[in-house]
Amino acid sequence: MRVLMRSVVGIALATGLIAASRPSVGAPPKTETIVFAGGCFWGVQSVFQHTKGVVSATSGYAGGTVAKPSYEDVSSGQTGHAESVKVVFDPSQVSYEELLKIFFSVVHDPTELNRQGPDVGTQYRSAVFYLTDAQKQATEAYIAQLTSSHAYKQPIVTQVAKLKEFYRAESYHQNYAELHPDQPYIAINDAPKVEHLKKSFPQFYTDKLASHE
Repeated sequence: MRVLMRSVVGIALATGLIAASRPSVGAPPKTETIVFAGGCFWGVQSVFQHTKGVVSATSGYAGGTVAKPSYEDVSSGQTGHAESVKVVFDPSQVSYEELLKIFFSVVHDPTELNRQGPDVGTQYRSAVFYLTDAQKQATEAYIAQLTSSHAYKQPIVTQVAKLKEFYRAESYHQNYAELHPDQPYIAINDAPKVEHLKKSFPQFYTDKLASHE
């Protein structure tokens, strides 16, 4: 009987009588990951947590040579790392190109070299740490487009580099802007970015906060 059943199944598969397996209806969406750096990660994380299609936005460190650095290590400016945010997103809801638009126009000023607002040092540099060649090409093409259209008066200084490793920041840095909205730094530097997202990209703004890993 077992031999007969195996034969029947084999014939059915060969003739297409049994459909190929499909993902379950409740299967999680296919996601992509990119790492952005644009100054203090509190504000960068907050903007992307309020972006539709973003599954998670996690503060951390990338671009340096020191393994598992602490906040104090990175703040010294000696590790090569930049305060960064790992963004996991659903491309069926928000494309990588749309995230680039938000990053370059809402999150930070890409013409500021090794600083962002009141924060100064290579750890606050503008950078895109890509994971795929497609992301690299899209980023370089978008920067070229911004340059040729003279979108900024000053040259864009954003570093485009392949991600080697991303180190998650300490827990107290996660959701920092949301947990401390009345802190002067957040109110002055970060809250306006979220408002900018809401006004400039209303189709991508959401009150529902994305998680962090």
